[in-house]
Amino acid sequence: MALKPQRPCVHARHCHPSLLLRLVACLVLLPPFSLSATVVTRLPGFDGPLPFYLETGYVSVEEDTGTELFYYFVESERSPGTDPVLLWLTGGPRCSAYTGLGFEVGPTKFVLEPFNPNNGSLPKLYYNPYSWTQMANILFLDSPVGSGFSYARDPKGYDVGDYSSSLQVLTFLKKWLNDHPQYLSNPFYVGGDSYAGKVTPLIAQYISEGNEQRLKPHINLKGYLIGNPVTDPKFDQNSIIPASHGFGIISDQLYEVLEHCKRDYVNPANKLCSEVLHAINNLISEIAQGQILYDLCVEAALKPVDGDDSIRRFLSEEPIRLSAPPLRPHLDCFTYGYYLAYFWINDNATRDALGIKEGTVGEWIRCIKGLPYTEDLPSSIECHFNLTTRRYRALVYSGDHDLIVPFLGTHAWIRSLNFSIVDDWRAWHLAGQAAGFTITYANNLTFATVKGGGHTAPEYMPKESFAMAQRWLDNKPL
Repeated sequence: MALKPQRPCVHARHCHPSLLLRLVACLVLLPPFSLSATVVTRLPGFDGPLPFYLETGYVSVEEDTGTELFYYFVESERSPGTDPVLLWLTGGPRCSAYTGLGFEVGPTKFVLEPFNPNNGSLPKLYYNPYSWTQMANILFLDSPVGSGFSYARDPKGYDVGDYSSSLQVLTFLKKWLNDHPQYLSNPFYVGGDSYAGKVTPLIAQYISEGNEQRLKPHINLKGYLIGNPVTDPKFDQNSIIPASHGFGIISDQLYEVLEHCKRDYVNPANKLCSEVLHAINNLISEIAQGQILYDLCVEAALKPVDGDDSIRRFLSEEPIRLSAPPLRPHLDCFTYGYYLAYFWINDNATRDALGIKEGTVGEWIRCIKGLPYTEDLPSSIECHFNLTTRRYRALVYSGDHDLIVPFLGTHAWIRSLNFSIVDDWRAWHLAGQAAGFTITYANNLTFATVKGGGHTAPEYMPKESFAMAQRWLDNKPL
């Protein structure tokens, strides 16, 4: 695939010596709405050339603040000219899109083996046999700004929220598709999990409204898919208590006392309710909420830093300085891969291969904390209603062992839409075994559980999640 030639000064190291190699000055010379791309054929730690097409790059989405969003694009390994284009967003908010690429639905995984960050080696990668890029072109986007390698020249640019960041995603899509017109006719879907599940239907609604207004480019939106999605605290957070009871984390006696809470566990109605919730929270803290059957492990992430420190990691002329390595989980811990990712992505060889602009992001952190973010979309249920009644396809799936956004709450808000049932609750199968349960409603809305899945189902149950996504994207019943 032919790419537009890179504009001058895309990478700081390409600036002429007469500019004194001042990185900030170099950045100023970039066009305000630059579009730059790098074709990546090899990655450190991966044996041989990549067996898939990987492109990375930046798209400017706000001129005033110099905001640029970074993306990874992996072309479908099946039929890129006709397979769907899937925009994949990661939760947090502000977890890097590499979480989706390297741990969930993308084509690479880390080899989980002992690693010493002091001996000059790098973690190893291998091909993920359950990558969703086997049936879709996938755009992994670092959004909102401040996630991964997305950055703003003006610190004010990091002050975004649900609405403003979603509009920036829309701007990104229009520019990216204008620069890649060969994908304009492909079916287009928006996807994401966890917190990204809240803004995914909002972004899809923006796309739908633009198409109705005949805005260019026309995005061939067909629907959206979300996993264990944050949607509305009335459903999400209130379902944690009954789910905990069902999982055997809290006793019948405690659950009966909760009658004093009047089914509102988010805003305690009285002192007794508050005291019981405190006792329950202590019990829940004993287990891994992302997947209750897994060991409780360290997060393999840096400690939260304040806003000033967070912003200082951007637009730095200093060489990459790792402020403090993350806590090292045990090799058997689910979070060990996150530990490997920190050292792999912060290595100069990896950043050079990915085409990261020097002087923009000093230290990659998988989930950055401390930057301002306004959760100004209290509930996305209305967006779901608007999209599905317009006949856009929707797949909502839940790992059924998640206690962060339990499937009970997700199914409850879906039922609140009052759509008629087209295909009633049943098991869906893989290799002759139940892989989960599913129900289909009018207006092309499908809800499915992934048996044994956690908060990010493809990360915990990759084979089952792959089968589910492939069937749904190919317009086949689960």
